[in-house]
Amino acid sequence: MKIIFVTGGVLSGLGKGITSSSIGRLLKSRGIKISAVKMDPYLNYDAGNIDAVEHGEVYVLDDGGEADLDLGNYERFMGLSLTKEHDFTTGQVYSSVIEKERQGFYGGKTVQIIPHITNEIKHRIKKIAADSGADVLLVEVGGTVGDIESMPFLEAARQLGRDLGKDGCMFIHTTLIPIINGEHKTKPTQHSVKELMMIGIKPDVIIGRSPEAMSLSIKEKISLFCDVPVEAVISAVNARSIYEVPLNLEKEGLADHIISKLNLSSGKRDMNEWEQFLNKVLSPSKDVTVALVGKFIVLADLYLSHLESLTYAGAAADCKVNVKFVGSDELMNGDLKNIFGNVHGIIVPGGSGKKDVGGKYAAIKYARENKIPFLGVSSGFQMAAVEIAGNVAGIKGADSVEFNEKCKDPVVFIPSGTKGPRLGSGKVELKAGSRTAELYGKTEIDERFRNLYEVNPKYISKMEKAGWKFTGYSGGNAVVGELEDHPFFVACQFHPQFKTRPERPSPLHQGFVNAAIAFKNGK
Repeated sequence: MKIIFVTGGVLSGLGKGITSSSIGRLLKSRGIKISAVKMDPYLNYDAGNIDAVEHGEVYVLDDGGEADLDLGNYERFMGLSLTKEHDFTTGQVYSSVIEKERQGFYGGKTVQIIPHITNEIKHRIKKIAADSGADVLLVEVGGTVGDIESMPFLEAARQLGRDLGKDGCMFIHTTLIPIINGEHKTKPTQHSVKELMMIGIKPDVIIGRSPEAMSLSIKEKISLFCDVPVEAVISAVNARSIYEVPLNLEKEGLADHIISKLNLSSGKRDMNEWEQFLNKVLSPSKDVTVALVGKFIVLADLYLSHLESLTYAGAAADCKVNVKFVGSDELMNGDLKNIFGNVHGIIVPGGSGKKDVGGKYAAIKYARENKIPFLGVSSGFQMAAVEIAGNVAGIKGADSVEFNEKCKDPVVFIPSGTKGPRLGSGKVELKAGSRTAELYGKTEIDERFRNLYEVNPKYISKMEKAGWKFTGYSGGNAVVGELEDHPFFVACQFHPQFKTRPERPSPLHQGFVNAAIAFKNGK
């Protein structure tokens, strides 16, 4: 078992997740089997109930785990399929220890942070490493050095570093190298590393985020004051795309240094496919603009997986997809023709709450009536069913019980016997010959779900007679809808954005982008 711990200092938002993901991609390109885990220091049990505006999207895993959005970066960059074990929090660690104490596991001993909490953390890390069968496990430590809540995780990491030895574990510290009056300043990094060393952890590599590359003299200064080899001081300049980061780190020799330090066996580097993908992202020959309608448009991270899905689909179509964020509240009394006049597609992603229902409803109606390519996901699928039921199928009392418990016609409801939300991967049967089946190239697929409400089968016949065809079913429930006589009007209950990959874009996002290109070209 070999472990790489990635820590952060100075301030949050330096990109530990992208750094970890990029390291994983580089090692994978050398034929090294990798896996990844995120240790989050917050007390919440998982990301499922955290305020979206505060935390960004909840990323759903195959096994139903509701995880931090960095798990999405791990899966997309490294081509992994992770489980809920790969994202654990302080809340989970303390819950486990307290449960063991209640069961007498500790034989009546006083339960303490050290060794009981740190042992639980080490146990989880070692179990993940063993179960994954990886050559290297990347462990991202959430928060920044000096945070009180991160201390048990860092202590556990220190102990594992001692247990595994010099060629079994390494520490990579990400930090900020600001430029003030044209000069790189190293003091924040020096103080951050000092804080880390006071905990007992000596970094093996320092990755410095900066607008410009560090000169050799700056690297030598950091090397001297932080006691790391100069070749282990890595410049992480602001990239044109996050997908350029692995290549930037490769130019700095990071992968070679890691392989040497951990004494890893590796093959010949192969980043050709990644480089081709990046070129398509950075130099497309055409572009389109699509509107993303949501409640929290101030936070793009809430829609991160959708944005990446559009990036991948755009790259495959040699097209840059510009995203226009439209607040659902803008649409309540706004000029829809003006708002959507310059867009070539409309996407309504998942979300909950009454506040943005009317805006989503208006956007869906506008896309339907004006033949603008439309993709609805989760609540976007449910609202599409309600809009078409009410305005096309003539079901005048059509509504969702999520927003109106006493509605006359509950087109969207909670089936009797439902014990909780559906989470994780599930099989979907697609109707042969449907647009969705054509996009996927098969009639049976696996996608990830996160929903409580379903389309009421009582109203399906009326909606289908009106041209809203349900072409996908899962567990007896309708989960895909396609509107006839429309260039592209498709919605799904599942979340296709969670299984999208750079080399394998979500088929529904791909179909949506292709339709947007055709719409712009007047076809």
